[in-house]
Amino acid sequence: MASRVPAGRLLAFSLILSLVLAFVLASLPARAATCPGGAGAEAPAEAEVVALAERLAEWDDAYYRRGESPVSDALYDQARRQFEAWRRCFPDRATEASVPSHLEGEARHPVAQTGLAKLEDAAAVRRWLARRDDVWLQPKVDGVAVTLVYRDGRLVRAISRGDGRHGQDWTAAARRIPTVPARLPEAVDALLQGELYRRLEDHVQAEAGGVGARSEVTGWLAREALSNKAAARIGLFVWDWPDGPSAMRERLAGLERLGFAESVALTHRVTTFEEVSRWRERWYRGPLPFATDGVVLRRGSRPAGKEWQAESPDWAAAWKHPPREALAEVRGVEFRIGRTGRITPLLHLMPVALDGRTIRRVSAGSLERWRELDIRPGDRVVIALAGLTIPRLDGVVWRATTRPSLSPPAAADYHALSCWRHAPGCEAQFLERLAWLGGPEGLDLRGVGPGTWSALIEAGLITNLLDWRALDAPALRRAHGIGEARAAALVAAFTGTRAAPFSRWLQALGAPPGVEAALPADWTTLTAWRRRDWRALPGVGPDRAATLVDFFAHPEVRALARRLGEAGTDGF
Repeated sequence: MASRVPAGRLLAFSLILSLVLAFVLASLPARAATCPGGAGAEAPAEAEVVALAERLAEWDDAYYRRGESPVSDALYDQARRQFEAWRRCFPDRATEASVPSHLEGEARHPVAQTGLAKLEDAAAVRRWLARRDDVWLQPKVDGVAVTLVYRDGRLVRAISRGDGRHGQDWTAAARRIPTVPARLPEAVDALLQGELYRRLEDHVQAEAGGVGARSEVTGWLAREALSNKAAARIGLFVWDWPDGPSAMRERLAGLERLGFAESVALTHRVTTFEEVSRWRERWYRGPLPFATDGVVLRRGSRPAGKEWQAESPDWAAAWKHPPREALAEVRGVEFRIGRTGRITPLLHLMPVALDGRTIRRVSAGSLERWRELDIRPGDRVVIALAGLTIPRLDGVVWRATTRPSLSPPAAADYHALSCWRHAPGCEAQFLERLAWLGGPEGLDLRGVGPGTWSALIEAGLITNLLDWRALDAPALRRAHGIGEARAAALVAAFTGTRAAPFSRWLQALGAPPGVEAALPADWTTLTAWRRRDWRALPGVGPDRAATLVDFFAHPEVRALARRLGEAGTDGF
């Protein structure tokens, strides 16, 4: 269901750039302190504003001229708000651009398709309801808006939303869609507005999100000819009848007679915020035959269609679902080195709210992906929730003009057999080895985590993976934050590892998967095995066999095994 405000999205590429040109001339220091982002925040650089303007222009062109949605409404709205906020920093210099005329060859809507104002939160919904009566609620179907014109009950025109005044002629495609009646049960003149959507089975928005349904429909309708297979996958939800009866109940009764029972069944009278909230939650977490991105509130009585404008009216508004993605500004990039030597770029973000959570950092995945995206501090990125819990980096929206130099670790220096000791360049991987050794995958030392290991390293008590075994209480108390009771508890935890079985020690040292298939063999036996011996075990292929041979042959690993053997550790 169309919800973007045309006056905002109809800035054509050149017009946006002209506005930006006026904006960037106003780079006065006195203005910088008033720019959004907190006290003392600096004004954006000229090139950064231009970059955002260009991106908005691209999205506007795709949405209004080609009927495509390169980004979600939530992301578009966030980017548009950022641009408008920057404009407000320099009100005397920003000039208003006129709305461009429609493209030649487009069809004019008999009645304008309005936009929808967005109610930001529950408080805004309460205020909207308090000032209106006779309110009805519908799901905000995530599809592509269309105007259908019937004469004497026959479909004569189908027009895409476009800019709300003009759109593309979709008549030929609409005639091929089974859910769009070519002929109504009654020989009436009717102008209907609704949404063409991708038909889905028991779709749960909270779990699956939009699944690209709108883009899929857009792609089908953009083809030269709509195939029968694609047409059969398109549904129709009629959300208004501009030239229908003035009262909602009469309009709904008329729509049901005309064959639009689904639209009627999903339109409900509401009188309280609690009712609105319940329906919104039900449609968000329950099954529907289409994707949604919120709910729409409508007054039952509204002006006659001839009075409608291609802008947000006061008699209808949208309350969107919690956003599943957000724009975030990158504050910094950290390169974390894991126990196996994998380098993971971690993006530190200006805090953003997403589905009730505050996101402050996100992984860029791999060093290769970070290099491909070339993310630097100041860039704006898209953050989504994978599985509703884990923040995920979905891409870069626009880049900061200042590109600070970053020096990621050399990937060749780190691997599964590097950094067995605390040494320059090995701090991170060595700490990860200790965390693994003491964690649930290793010796399961209760209450001993990265913070404890860091304190012992900083105190100069640990430089080797097994140095902790020789520490007594007085030595431990030299570390920051470790008092008498804590030192006693650590000594008890460390002493308890003497009875740990051989298999547990192998896990703690980081032996590659597959070694468990060789047990109960001891250390001496395992170090003598060659690739063919390992490959004879179930589940061990050639690559894993080579990894196991390399592990047991490594000098640092053998030195650790000797220390354990000298201490009488089982199996060594």
